[in-house]
Formats: sequence, C-alpha cells, structure tokens
Amino acid sequence: MEAETLVVTYIYAMFFAVFAIALYGVVIKPNIVKKVIALSILGDTANTIIIFLGYRTIAKPLPPIFPERTFSRDVLEMLLSRTVDPTPHVLVITAIVINMAVIALLAFLAIQVYRLYGTLDFRKVIKMRGW
Repeated sequence: MEAETLVVTYIYAMFFAVFAIALYGVVIKPNIVKKVIALSILGDTANTIIIFLGYRTIAKPLPPIFPERTFSRDVLEMLLSRTVDPTPHVLVITAIVINMAVIALLAFLAIQVYRLYGTLDFRKVIKMRGW
C-alpha cells in the first residue's frame, strides 16, 4: 500500500472513530450538557469529513478560477483535473453556521431545564414530569 493512501486511510479511520464516540455521547449520556457537547463534536467531525472528501491529493491544487478570459477546451480540462471542488466547502460553511445556532438553542434549553427542575439529568426530568 502506498504511504499517502495509508495516511489518508488512518485519517478517515480517526474521523469515524471520533464520530462514533460523539454519537455514543449523544445517545447514551444522560446529562444534557454532555449531550450538547457530544452533538457539537459530532457536527464538527462531520464537517471535517466533508472537507476531506472534497480535497484533492494532487501536487499543487489550484483554486477553481479561470486563469484566462477565453474558455477553451484545454483550459477547462486543466481546471477539472487540477482544481479543488468548492461545493463541499460552501456546504460546510453553511453547516457550521447552522450547527452554531443549534448548539446555542440547546444551551439555552439546558439552562431553562436547570432553572425549572434543578437538574440536567434528563431521566430525572422525565420522572419529575411524570412521563
């Protein structure tokens, strides 16, 4: 196996391990603050995976900008083979903003739950509500 392929494989394995640990924190942990932190880590890991999927491992990647004003077939083929796809990066920027808004909302809800019930353990909150 080539060294570069091995490194990329280990990077993706690390991302999926962190993703799995964060998913475990969201599903299993009873503390609301720990769930919010795990959800934040989950979102950041997913965004990083998307960035890595959009990156090209070529020697000198170019930005997706036409170098000339004329659009010939040769220039277009060179751009398609040497440029980085900007779509994943744009989607990640949008996802970061959405993730920040969701985390802020969940932090506010955690504060409200603590004010009303005096605990951040959702099992105790369910017992107090009588569900």
